Amino acid sequence: MKLCKQDILSNKQEWLDKGYMLPEFDIDKVTRETCEAPEWIHFGAGNIFRAFIASFVQRLLNRGEMQKGLVVAEGYDYEIIDRAYRPFDNLCLSVTLKAEGSIEKMVVASVVESLKVDPSDADYARIREIFAAPSLKMASFTITEKGYNIKNADGVLFPNIVKDFEAGPDGVESYIGKVAALLYARFKAGALPISMVSMDNCSHNGSRLFDAVTTFAAEWTKRGLVEPAFNEYVNDRSKVGFPWTMIDKITPRPDAKVIEMVRADGFMDTDSVKTTKGTFVAPFVNAEETQYLVIEDWFPNGHPNIAGAKGVMFADRETVDKVERMKVCTCLNPLHTALAVYGCMLGYTLISDEMKDPELKKMVEIIGYQEGLPVVVNPGVLDPKEFIDTVVKVRIPNVFMPDTPQRIATDTSQKLAIRFGETIKAYQKRADLSVDDLKIIPLVFAGWLRYVMGVDDNGKPFTPSDDPMLAEMQAALSGIHLGDKGPFADKLHPVFSNVRIFGVDLYEVGLGERAEGYFAELVAGPGAVRATLKKYLG
Repeated sequence: MKLCKQDILSNKQEWLDKGYMLPEFDIDKVTRETCEAPEWIHFGAGNIFRAFIASFVQRLLNRGEMQKGLVVAEGYDYEIIDRAYRPFDNLCLSVTLKAEGSIEKMVVASVVESLKVDPSDADYARIREIFAAPSLKMASFTITEKGYNIKNADGVLFPNIVKDFEAGPDGVESYIGKVAALLYARFKAGALPISMVSMDNCSHNGSRLFDAVTTFAAEWTKRGLVEPAFNEYVNDRSKVGFPWTMIDKITPRPDAKVIEMVRADGFMDTDSVKTTKGTFVAPFVNAEETQYLVIEDWFPNGHPNIAGAKGVMFADRETVDKVERMKVCTCLNPLHTALAVYGCMLGYTLISDEMKDPELKKMVEIIGYQEGLPVVVNPGVLDPKEFIDTVVKVRIPNVFMPDTPQRIATDTSQKLAIRFGETIKAYQKRADLSVDDLKIIPLVFAGWLRYVMGVDDNGKPFTPSDDPMLAEMQAALSGIHLGDKGPFADKLHPVFSNVRIFGVDLYEVGLGERAEGYFAELVAGPGAVRATLKKYLG
């Protein structure tokens, strides 16, 4: 069984007999009509796009609720197109890993073109052509939070951004510069309306994209490289939309267990490769069943008929913000971070296995239900209690989900302020709540610093996941070793008072000394992590 249109069409019954869901629409017709009048181009050809967006579009095409497919464009790692799309006729096998142990296998054919956002490649001219098409309704993005950054942590513009400001639309090299240049092409085609839809997992993502694009427009206008009307165009709400969204679906790297399952069926295209840029790609994706995409309804040229897709809902900006805060600040992401740092120290390699650990299970239940839920604002479209129930009882314990604490522990220093700091701030604002009641959130902070030491609970060294502040934190803890008795206030105070990391000064809110105490217990010696968890969660 080969992942190509010819094999699917000629051996259809074999695929069906093995339990694979196949396209129920005319692939050639959809491809032809989409190429002639594209409605949707997506930037970012990774797993979340294929497992979520391309998959729900496939189901809508099957039901006849959509008639046009997707164009995907990759602007960071061009090897994804060469190694995971074009050799397979842009098809993908999407494997859904259900919590009760079954899997759903679907051949996705909703992507009709795969292109590289490379000005030196002929694909770029095609993307410009798409942006000039009156039919185009939206350009969406899953390019990671870093993709929108035009300045470093100190607020200084990156050199390549400055270079793009000076070069103008025809000389751009940065990702966001190319996006701005493509919008300029649409402006030149008649100031056509469009919505630029960030679907990345970061707060107020639409505003992040808006800020970056409008900065380019302003700088190019100031230098006389574009007409002033272009700057007016990108700032005109009736012409260009930058809606906020909240996206939620776990899509881990291609997993060996999934490879074994589909190979047993006779599916041949199971090779998972790592590109030279470090991206793990394969002709298939595996993901959980649960999915949400809440989108601010801001589409000057209309949007494809996607409201009927599972988990997709349109709302106003305030509602999207509430859903995003519910997920990121209380009901999901904080639980993941807590499991990540403690899981690494306790030797776990699967998040699902951690939910069999009584102390870790109780830890996330307290963070979610007791410490987080009281400050959640119900967004109306999703019930917070039901959301946490699904996270704790279905999503995280899913034994078929090959997600690792090591992956989730990446960039933790960049996540703590949002995932926990916002809850602390909410407690400060509420007369009926006391910050002193937060007992486990500071245990996570102390656990993160213990994790940064790179020594597991048995005293064996391990390599912490990538983090832009890892070296700085390790330097701050230099001289502290497993078995030391402290006190550690002189080393910990500069860390726990860092508002940039935690969102608040932990000493000012009354949690600094508590976090210090937890840390001292966690470094008392081998087995201290487990002993501390048992003490406070046993």
